[in-house]
Amino acid sequence: MTIWIDGSLRAGPDARVSAFDHGLTVGDGVFETLKAVDGRPFALTRHLDRLAGSARGLGLPEPDRDEVRRACAAVLAAGPAPLALLRITYTGGIAPLGSARGDGRPTLVVALAESSRRPDTTAAVTVPWTRNERGALAGLKTTSYAENVVALARAREQGATEALFANTTGALCEGTGSNVFVVLDGELHTPPLASGCLAGITRALVAEWTGAHETELPLDALDRAEEVFLTSTLRDVQALRSVDGRTLPGAPGPVTAKAMRIFDERSAADNDP
Repeated sequence: MTIWIDGSLRAGPDARVSAFDHGLTVGDGVFETLKAVDGRPFALTRHLDRLAGSARGLGLPEPDRDEVRRACAAVLAAGPAPLALLRITYTGGIAPLGSARGDGRPTLVVALAESSRRPDTTAAVTVPWTRNERGALAGLKTTSYAENVVALARAREQGATEALFANTTGALCEGTGSNVFVVLDGELHTPPLASGCLAGITRALVAEWTGAHETELPLDALDRAEEVFLTSTLRDVQALRSVDGRTLPGAPGPVTAKAMRIFDERSAADNDP
């Protein structure tokens, strides 16, 4: 594996960051993951916009977008694959141990991993922990991901591939690495950004292309929904066949199948929508 670190490509064993990097010691960093099809990154401009927004929200200087684009192009050229996951990580750089930042420049890492197309359906469970829609990190894509690690481990113990959160008011929010859409009375809904969910790139495109409604929903909307699906960079649109063991017959249902078709067609026609 070839990885870009702070201005140059390095082979896997030599791709290292400092043990004092603030992204490692306290999770002071932001990141993006995007898919690359035949060496071409999808929705790179939107991802760079969100990376910059997350950096601002965390109080980090905005990354140099031209440098990030060069890094992505170099890593993709070094590791061509039919389908790959491109990971951009941007941290506070070297700092003293503890929460205070240092005076050094931020760290930029871009890595690539080969991937494969996801199944059309999967299972999810809800978890007892909540998203804090009023927290300092609400809506930011930061490297402080331990909460997601714990929740996803719980989901996998129950035979699922995703865990779904409510927020502190009991409203449906998001998954550990996905946004959620539900079909109620034939209409497509997804939680609003005010719920504390991440402003997912795939979420935004699906909502734009399908006319889905942003609606505050109680968590138990999952119990009433005719169809439920997840969106994320590598899931694209993925139907849920069960939630907390409740079977959703015929998944993917007609609304989900239409969303899947629209997303496949529109994303294939424009790799940077």
